[in-house]
Parts: sequence; structure tokens; C-alpha cells
Amino acid sequence: MDEVSSFAREPLKQVDIAIPEVFIGGLLGSMLIFLFSAWACAAVGRTAQEVVKEDYKEKPDYGRCVAIVASASLREMIKPGALAIVSPIVVGFLFRVLGHYTGHPLLGAKVVAALLMFATVSGILMALFLNTAGGAWDNAKKFIETGALGGKGSESHKAAVTGDTVGDPFKDTAGPSLHVLIKMLATITLVMAPVFL
Repeated sequence: MDEVSSFAREPLKQVDIAIPEVFIGGLLGSMLIFLFSAWACAAVGRTAQEVVKEDYKEKPDYGRCVAIVASASLREMIKPGALAIVSPIVVGFLFRVLGHYTGHPLLGAKVVAALLMFATVSGILMALFLNTAGGAWDNAKKFIETGALGGKGSESHKAAVTGDTVGDPFKDTAGPSLHVLIKMLATITLVMAPVFL
């Protein structure tokens, strides 16, 4: 807030979420986390389908599978990455323009600050949930495979395999990438702060 105050030459002492526009910015920040997580998990599913299609063709070509996974992982993360970069810029600029017309000169900065705060809190909690739940589903399958609850081939094992299919993208993709998203949102917001004034 000190940086914003020095650029704006007007004190920014608080971010009041009782202002509807600022609260909307906060909600957009929370929604950003859930949308990013959904896109990341869906990307894993689409990439896995490409590998399965390649696997059914002929004898396994491991080099081809690695190439598919490498290229698809980069391609599939374009949309979530663009969301993370563009969202604070668009929200801040739109609310800056709205603030100009409604007589609230620092509205863009306040809305982006709310977006960043809500996204940080939601992102940390969501990452904690995704990492913990994904690990629990993965370990449940391993536990059943040791012979507990009927062992391999049982109904419990079939359910655990399904849970592990969801759990792996949770703990390996969406959970860890949310930490990166939070850092990137903070960096982009700080760098682009003069645009929101």
C-alpha cells in the first residue's frame, strides 16, 4: 500500500470490503483460484487421454509417450497461465476506469488489493485441501493393496483406484501450482500497480 500511495500521491490507508466494487474484486480473486484448479485438473485428464490413445496403437513407444506428455503439459497450461497473468491486469484497469467515472480515484488499486488478498487466502486453503486430499486418496489405494479391506481386486480397491485417479492431479498438479499462482499474482499486481491508479 505504501508503493501505491507514493505513486498516487494520495494516501491509501485501507481496503474496505464493505464497498461493493471492492468486495466483487475479492470474489473474483476467490473464483480465480477455483477456476485455475479446475483447468489444471482437466488438463491432466486430457493429457492422460492422449497417452492412452497412443498406447493402444501398437507396441509401447516410451519416447513418443514422453514427448506427448511434455508437449501437452506445456500446451494445456497456456490457458491457466494466461488467466493468472491477465486477471489482475484486466480487473484493475476496468475498476480504475469505473472509479474515474464514479469519483473514486483509487478504486482500481483497492479492487486489485482485495483480489490479491482473497486469492491468497483462498489459494492457501485450497492448496492445503488439494495436497491433503490427494495424498489421502493415493495412500488409501496403497493401504488396500497391502491386503487390507479385501486387498487387490476387491470393491474397496476399485473405489480406491478411482479415488487415486482424482487424487493424483490434486496432489501433483493443482495443489503445488496454486502456490506458484499466488506468488505470480502478487508479483504482477505489484509490477502493474501504476496502471491501476
